[in-house]
Amino acid sequence: MGWAMLLVVGLGAAALLWRLGVPRALWSFAGAALMLGATGYALQGRPALPGRATEASKVPGVVDPEMSELRLDLFGRHTYAETYFLAADALQRSGAKGSAVNLMIGAVAGAKGSAALWTGLGQAYAAHDGDTVSPPARFAFDQAMRLAPEHPGPPFFLGMAYVDAGRFADARPWWIRAYRLSPQGTRYRREIGMRLVLLDRFLSEQAAAR
Repeated sequence: MGWAMLLVVGLGAAALLWRLGVPRALWSFAGAALMLGATGYALQGRPALPGRATEASKVPGVVDPEMSELRLDLFGRHTYAETYFLAADALQRSGAKGSAVNLMIGAVAGAKGSAALWTGLGQAYAAHDGDTVSPPARFAFDQAMRLAPEHPGPPFFLGMAYVDAGRFADARPWWIRAYRLSPQGTRYRREIGMRLVLLDRFLSEQAAAR
């Protein structure tokens, strides 16, 4: 059955080329492509393998809207990076965490000097790798901090990744750094400071319970 379908595809391609008026000198390129496909099918095709229905494997993800807002406060609204942030968040909500990573990789490739996009890539990797600060996630955050050493955004979201991973003590120095880098009077400085106070309280309670 598989070879019959391949023959039908070949005849259909030839008919389409003829109808479109493609010069015969170019037909060899189409023939080469079909032969390449046929070779692959011959080597790897398994037409006797029974088909079966599969269930969707994507598990919807959770994106904290407060974190999304804070990220926009830190990196700015109506920017090139915001478009990618919103798209990556939507992919993560749908469970397509790998696609979110690929999207941010593409974004960084187009703007290698953007600390905001490198931070977004770090977030995407952390979510994809099971809410842990994996080596790729840490590399992305480190690159963001190298590009913008005086910006509070990268250290704050690195700390947030540690919080999501349950590594609260590791998050503290990064949040302290983010707070110190935040300008006086900004809303995000108050937000970071509030989270730092709550983190310190939690760590104190943990230490007292031991």
